[in-house]
Amino acid sequence: MVQNSFPSPISVNAEELACERGGRPIFEGISFSLSGGEVLAIVGPNGTGKSSLLRMIAGLLFPVAGSVTIKAGTLEEGFLHFLAYGDGLRSVFTVEENLKLWSRIYGGDVGGEAIYDALEEVGLAHAMHLPARALSTGQRRRAGLARLVLSKRPVWLLDEPTSGLDRDGEAVLGGLMRTHLDAGGAIIAATHLTLPVPPTRTLELQ
Repeated sequence: MVQNSFPSPISVNAEELACERGGRPIFEGISFSLSGGEVLAIVGPNGTGKSSLLRMIAGLLFPVAGSVTIKAGTLEEGFLHFLAYGDGLRSVFTVEENLKLWSRIYGGDVGGEAIYDALEEVGLAHAMHLPARALSTGQRRRAGLARLVLSKRPVWLLDEPTSGLDRDGEAVLGGLMRTHLDAGGAIIAATHLTLPVPPTRTLELQ
């Protein structure tokens, strides 16, 4: 993948974040800072709020305390890509149709050649015209990785990114991550497995 450099500086700063679910405290006092070219791994047992913290950074969940500030050069919006644990595919649409839909959500309308190239990069070009319901779990995860290629956003939020991937799929993910970091992007990943790219720092939730 040829990736242009992102606007700089890129930074993600969290200060004293706190989360509750159903009135029950999940975590509190969470602070970190991340710059372009860095990876933050969020680790911890199930139920400690790893996914909730990602959603908070993405602006999908409001903290009961604290704040998140994201800067990406001159960009005022469109700087986050949240790859959730669910694949976000509509089963009746083809893989190509799904990616075209997501490209519109990202603010663009890419053609079939760009989609083919993205799928080729993640090893899924042969399934371009198949309905998403025909894909295996690992193939659906690769389709999610193709969305990363198409979005071209500088900050990636990845929820259990290696789940469902075989060794070749993990290698593909590792290549995408390294290219993204080399271009000055930043990555925050919630995981209970080893990431294919060593994290710059680790945040453990208890």
